[in-house]
Order: sequence, then structure tokens, then C-alpha cells
Amino acid sequence: MDKKILPADNYVVINKSVITEIDKKVVNMLYLPLIGANATMVFNLFLNDLDKIDEISVGLEHAKILSSLHISSDEFVDARSKLEGIGLLKTYLKEDTINKYIYELYSPVSAHEFFSHPIFNIVLYNNVGKKEYERLVNYFKVPKISKDGYIEITKKFNQVFEMVPYTSSDMYQDNIRKSNKRKLDIDTAFDMNFLIETIGSNINKKVFTKDLQELIIQLAYLYDIDAVKMQNIIKTCINEFGTVNRDQLRKTVRDYYQFDHSGLLPTMIDSTQPEYLRKAIGDNSKMAKMIYTFETVSPYEFLKSKHNGAEPVKRDIMILEDLIIDLKLKPGVVNVLIDYVLKTQNNKLVRNYVETLAGEWARNKIETVEDAMEYARKMYKKSLKTATNSKKDVKINSVPTWFSEQVVVEQATSEEQQEMEELLKEYK
Repeated sequence: MDKKILPADNYVVINKSVITEIDKKVVNMLYLPLIGANATMVFNLFLNDLDKIDEISVGLEHAKILSSLHISSDEFVDARSKLEGIGLLKTYLKEDTINKYIYELYSPVSAHEFFSHPIFNIVLYNNVGKKEYERLVNYFKVPKISKDGYIEITKKFNQVFEMVPYTSSDMYQDNIRKSNKRKLDIDTAFDMNFLIETIGSNINKKVFTKDLQELIIQLAYLYDIDAVKMQNIIKTCINEFGTVNRDQLRKTVRDYYQFDHSGLLPTMIDSTQPEYLRKAIGDNSKMAKMIYTFETVSPYEFLKSKHNGAEPVKRDIMILEDLIIDLKLKPGVVNVLIDYVLKTQNNKLVRNYVETLAGEWARNKIETVEDAMEYARKMYKKSLKTATNSKKDVKINSVPTWFSEQVVVEQATSEEQQEMEELLKEYK
């Protein structure tokens, strides 16, 4: 359990790397959709705490972070955890009357490493959608220039420099600053020792280098594959040199997952609305509480709550996956859509109807919970008007609570606030 941060708690920032301007762009453009706005702001604030290229900041208080970023101590701990989990930060604590923290900053992976990463790349695509993903790829692409008709005339080192005998003790200093990157640390039950020891005598155990083992663990985590299934996949990826073809391994694992999941890639139905698309905290109306619920509960848990805590059926889960992966709807928007459909369609999720509405919302670029709620209201009024004008019998369906204009201004009671907080605890 994370320790509660008090404003008076001290901290220092240590720069364990050489963080360049392009590193900052990688964090602000590629990491942001994965870790959210708060975590990105905390990383940038820690950088600013370092004066130019200083390796260590002066002693500071956490009150500075909380007031500068307008976040609570719980939100800061959550942001810090995301930085730790993604490999950008290490945290050390010394407990005392006033607790002391050391925050070590690490470089992000390069853009090339990010787009080649078995986890980062997939999650980025799922979070931002195809169009934005392609824009990000194009931003970091190196332009290709034709060299037709050119010949290379670059000189080699020995053509320019002459070596002179020189003797010096301690020429290399181990503590010289360099670009330090943390490996992605995944706490998983995957049994690597079992995989290696039982994979068969025809495969040389030496092929399982540290880097390959890390790749296998990442793939197993992302695609939820156990050691036995992974063994069978690896056996199909051994090349003529007796080593594992990593590109083929990644493709085969992905194909295996898609075959078992109707062509889908790993989804984020258990993720919540990206922080940069959330409503600012402060409004105490009932509507604000509803919006907060849609934003902070994952589509999976939201649908589960609609079934009184029972696990959603596979058919409904696949609908959620389609909304997030194929149509690129944000998690909070999916929650609004699901709530609207269940209320207006007699508590049923009819795939064709859901997909029709979702396609319209996607084309209209609905990304925030507030926009989704407003669009649903207009859409419902339009359907009633159309039915009335065509002189058809108008059937008034049940509608979501948030259709009521009164909810917008009505303040939540203390009991309702407590009930909402207890509800949200179940989803965190």
C-alpha cells in the first residue's frame, strides 16, 4: 500500500540520466496517452526542479507539487506510481517525523524503441486510435532523401586522427553521466524456469538470453499466454541457426491471440477515461458526480455493475472490445453509450443498434463524457420528433437519469457523496 503523502514531506530529485529535448517530446507525445496528464506533469515538474544540468535538486516539500499542479496527495501518489511502473522513476523513502523521499529520474525509451515495444506500441494504438497513432508515427519518422547520383566521401577515424602513445591512470570514470533507461518491470506469475527446462532437448537453452526472456515475459503478459502455450509458439519460431526469431515470435503470438479472440488485439476494456479528457474536479452537483463515475470506472466494471455484480457474458464483452478497438471510442464515452442503450432498450445490448449509434458517435468525434451525454440527449429528442412528424405511435422509453435538466444544478447530498465515494472505491 502506498504511504500517504503529507504536504510537509521532503523530497529531492536525482537525475540518473541525460534527458534531452527529444526525450521530453517522447514523454509528452507517446507516454502521455499511457500514463495520463497528471503523471506527465509530475515528470516535467521533477525535471524543472533540476537547475539546468544539475544532477540533484535542492530539498523541497511536496506542498510545492500539490499546489503547482492543483492535485491531491492521492492523485500525486497515483501519478508517481504510473511513472514508476512505466520505467521513468524510482522512489526511495526514509521514514521520520517528516518523511524524506528521493526521486530518481530515468530517460524514456527512444521513439524507435517505443514503436517497436511489444506492450507500449499496442497500448498506444488502442488508446489514441489509428488516425492519431499514424500522426505520431509520421512525426517521429526520419525523412527519406534520395542519394541517387551521390557517392559517399566520409573519412574514417584513422584518416583524420593520429594516435599518440599516452598513459594515464583512472582514465575512465564509472560515474560519468549517461543516458539511463529502466527496463519495464512486470510482476507476473509466468514461470520462465519451467518454460526453459521443459522445452525439449533439441533446443539449446543458451538461446534464452536475458533480452529474449524479457521479451517473452512482456508478450505473455500482454497476450495472457501461459508457459506451456508459449513453449509451443517458440518452437515454431526457431530459425536455421537454432535461435529464436524475435520478429516471428511477436507476430506468431499476436496471430495466436487474434485467432482465439475473433481477430481482435488485446483491448483496454478495463481501462478508464484518459485524464486529459476528464472534467475538472470541483463541481459538487449530481451531474458532476455522474460524470465522474463514467470517467473513473472501466467499461467492463460499469457493465458488470449493470448486471448487479455478475460477470458480463462473452457476447457483451465482445461488444465493448469492438467499441474501443474498432471504433476507437474512449472508455468514458463507452460507459455513456452503454448506459443510454440499456435504459432506452429495455436493458438489452443489441449489437446492431449499439454499433449504429457508436459509428455515429465516432464519426462526430465524441471523446469526452460531457459531449457524449449531450449528444445522446439531442439524438433522443431528434428520434422523438421524427416519429411524431411521421405520425407514428411514439413509444416513450425509459431514459437515463442524466437526461434530467434538474440533475445539472441539483447539489449532491452528503449521503449521496458518501455513497458515490464508496462505489468508486470498488473500482479503484
